[in-house]
Amino acid sequence: MNKVYTFLAVIFCSFLTAEDCNSVEPKVYFISPADGYVSKSQNVKLVFGIDNFNILPAGIDGCNSGHHHLVLDADLPILNRPIPSTENYIHFGKGQTEFEISLSPGKHTLQLLLGDYAHIPHENPIFSNKITIEILYSE
Repeated sequence: MNKVYTFLAVIFCSFLTAEDCNSVEPKVYFISPADGYVSKSQNVKLVFGIDNFNILPAGIDGCNSGHHHLVLDADLPILNRPIPSTENYIHFGKGQTEFEISLSPGKHTLQLLLGDYAHIPHENPIFSNKITIEILYSE
């Protein structure tokens, strides 16, 4: 009889601690800047938004979680491989949700891509719309 109680206790505890990994459709986006933003300064503050998903640092695996990657002046990388780490693919592996970037004068495209704990896009990739901003700065 003790085995039955132990079994039931284990099942009950698993229900209490299980995470619900079936989230509503996740969404990632730029809070700022907005698409079409024009700056007279080369320094631009980026603020990332996310709905129905959790931000965790790289290396920490969690349910419905990942971290941001900025795709700068490039297309999305291959979505079933680790996201490259170059000047066009900037990793925010500490879980950052904002960043100040210095950009050269001209037009730039920005896009967010979520990666999992190992910097790999999720099975159903989560990425923002691509936005364009322009830097008018010159000295």
